[in-house]
Amino acid sequence: MSKKKKIVNDPVYGFINIPAGLIYDIIEHKYFQRLRRIKQLGLTYLVYPGAVHTRFHHALGTMHLMSIAIDVIRSKGHVITNDEAEAAMAAILLHDIGHGPFSHALESCIIPELPHEALSLMFMEELNYEFNGKLDLAIKIFKNEYQKKFLHQLISGQLDMDRLDYLRRDSFYTGVSEGIVGSERIIKMLQVVDDNLVVEAKGIYSIEKFLVARRLMYWQVYLHKTVLVGEVLLVKLLERLKHLYERDEILVDNQHLEFFLKRRYLSNQKEVIQNFYMLDDYDIISLLKQNIYSKDKILAHLSKSVLNRDLPKIIVRKEPFLDTFIENIKQQAIKELNINSQNIDFYVYSGEISNNAYSDIDERINILYGDKLLDIAEASDMLNLSVLSKVVKKYYVCGPEKIINSNR
Repeated sequence: MSKKKKIVNDPVYGFINIPAGLIYDIIEHKYFQRLRRIKQLGLTYLVYPGAVHTRFHHALGTMHLMSIAIDVIRSKGHVITNDEAEAAMAAILLHDIGHGPFSHALESCIIPELPHEALSLMFMEELNYEFNGKLDLAIKIFKNEYQKKFLHQLISGQLDMDRLDYLRRDSFYTGVSEGIVGSERIIKMLQVVDDNLVVEAKGIYSIEKFLVARRLMYWQVYLHKTVLVGEVLLVKLLERLKHLYERDEILVDNQHLEFFLKRRYLSNQKEVIQNFYMLDDYDIISLLKQNIYSKDKILAHLSKSVLNRDLPKIIVRKEPFLDTFIENIKQQAIKELNINSQNIDFYVYSGEISNNAYSDIDERINILYGDKLLDIAEASDMLNLSVLSKVVKKYYVCGPEKIINSNR
């Protein structure tokens, strides 16, 4: 293990210390360095030009916040050994290592059977083999199999270091000030009661702002309608590529992407990781460029649309669209674009999106008043938490601009 120590200048937090040993060696590893080539917010830069920060930025930020949280919890009389601290920092550092190109945008496309959390665990297991078992404890904490459950909650929970970093970081890079949260203030107010993370009473206003910020960031940034259109097109492009590849109608000049298109991979974890770590945003951009003049008109259309930001028009409503409304748009598009009705789903898209800022089903945010714990929904005298916890659904349909505009 390396004895080197590094300091990184982060635009959000300032100087971040990278500890020597295991943490330094994880960051230097090729698997982790790949995160420099994965955008944190996928295609969000189509709307917010500054949103080009990477999963690498985010992972370092979560590690920094984890180190602060550990110091805070220790200062309040709770024992966290040096091994536990290192393991927790390693686990949060690697929590997103399983993200594929453009992060969430293509999560269900390249390996539909495995979400990024499952791939992150596979990466951790491969790294653990290389590091001779040094990640055993980190993996236990990551899987919530370690006796100190609050350590897992710092990695995956209502107030985990992941959320506290991405809200503040994404707000910084998009310029959406509504997402700014007092992440370090919240961490200072953390306490552990009965092996669970809670928040001291004087931190309640920071929690209220955190929940409101989540709601606003989801609808203004993460589920922005233009970002949604771009991501839908990218998914459709991969669907078309798979369809043509399975029929031997196209060659894919990328051996690592081809490995997954063949779909003969789930039995060998090492092969999956060796090929997946070689895929990043640049591969997808290259794919768009390669197919912008494809003989397949659909593939060429989708490639041009994403690459040149020539996106379809979208309508978003709170009420579901009637089937007859969507069918009418499809029929107009078939006639206007002179396309085969079997291919209309590559030109007209519909679906739904949903979000809730707070859910107490699996885990609650508890506020500590002396010896008494109150759920944030009960403790807050400013917010209607029943509104924030309600799942809000919106419905969309998108297609050629002229046709969509005529049907508004």
